[in-house]
Amino acid sequence: MKEIICPNCKTPFTIDESGYADIAKQIKDHLFEEEIQKRLSIAEREKESAVKLAEATIKNSFQDTIQKKENEIAQFKAQLDNAEIQKKLSVTEAVQKIEKERDTLANEVKTKELEKQNLESTLKQQFTTELQNKEAIIKYKEEEIARVKDMKAKLSTKMIGETLELHCENEFNKLRPTAFPKAYFEKDNDARSGSKGDYIYKEFDEQGNEIISIMFEMKNEADTTASKKRNDDFIKELDKDRTEKKCEYAVLVSMLESESELYNTGIVDVSYKYPKMYVVRPQFFIPIITLLRNAAMSSMQYKSELALVRSQNIDITHFEDKMNKFKEGFARNYDLASRKFNEAIDGIDKTIKELEKTKAALLSSENNLRLANEKTEDLTIKKLTHNNPTMKAKFDELNTNNDEN
Repeated sequence: MKEIICPNCKTPFTIDESGYADIAKQIKDHLFEEEIQKRLSIAEREKESAVKLAEATIKNSFQDTIQKKENEIAQFKAQLDNAEIQKKLSVTEAVQKIEKERDTLANEVKTKELEKQNLESTLKQQFTTELQNKEAIIKYKEEEIARVKDMKAKLSTKMIGETLELHCENEFNKLRPTAFPKAYFEKDNDARSGSKGDYIYKEFDEQGNEIISIMFEMKNEADTTASKKRNDDFIKELDKDRTEKKCEYAVLVSMLESESELYNTGIVDVSYKYPKMYVVRPQFFIPIITLLRNAAMSSMQYKSELALVRSQNIDITHFEDKMNKFKEGFARNYDLASRKFNEAIDGIDKTIKELEKTKAALLSSENNLRLANEKTEDLTIKKLTHNNPTMKAKFDELNTNNDEN
């Protein structure tokens, strides 16, 4: 128990511990509540001050921020205004440039369109003309094919071959007076070797040198012939005829293998099989002669020089032949004289009776010596150079050099 004096009436009273604790608690709670209220009031005032300060600070800061933003917005707006102006200027320039390019392209397109129309018109005209020409050619070819087929159907194989030969001969004779006035073109009638060609063409220059020679063979075949021949069946025999008749070229004028793309090109060189041999269609008969003849004419200078060298060699050979004949004759006469003289000496040694015989032998040897001497004296420069222009020129040149020295 505890005794407590009332502060108001000064009357003491007692209280147990639980009551004391309860009163103390009430007092503490009251004081704590007052302290709390006091502190809350202070805190409230401080809060209001802080809030007002914060509001003022925030307001000032916000106003500054707003001002800055407004300034930035104004700058951005000015930049946007400038950018807009630049954009409009750029767009205007770009549009003007594009419009100019558009107008240029439009003009070019119009020009190209006109050119295209003109070209199409020209091509159409050309195509129409060519088509008409081709149609005319095709019609002519068809008529010609029909005519040839009809002709072939009416002719035998032998007659067809003879017709081709006659065709080639006529074509050559048409041009002979102007293009081939000095040419030889005749049928090959020499069959001594067992075979012969159809025609031989030869041409010579003014000096008699051969310019060109061609052995021709003409082969044709009817469409209705049972056994179809090939060009290869004839070129071996043609090469043999060319060689035997000493012709430089061989040409097979052929209508065989009419569907062959190779032979239908016109002139086919088959020298990979046989030297200097060609197979041609009849329409290329004259052109092949002209081509080979022109090529031969180009090489005539070399042929002439070769012929000159050959003639000089022949002249020297003739000169050597004359010298050798003289030497042989002199040696033969000397040998005869020597034998006769020896016989005479032997006769004297054997018997006087042989004196007449020896005398005759001596006379005979003297006669042979005289003949040999006459041949020696008769061997003059004039005779050695007779019919020998090369040696004559050499001796004349030698005499001229001696006179100058």
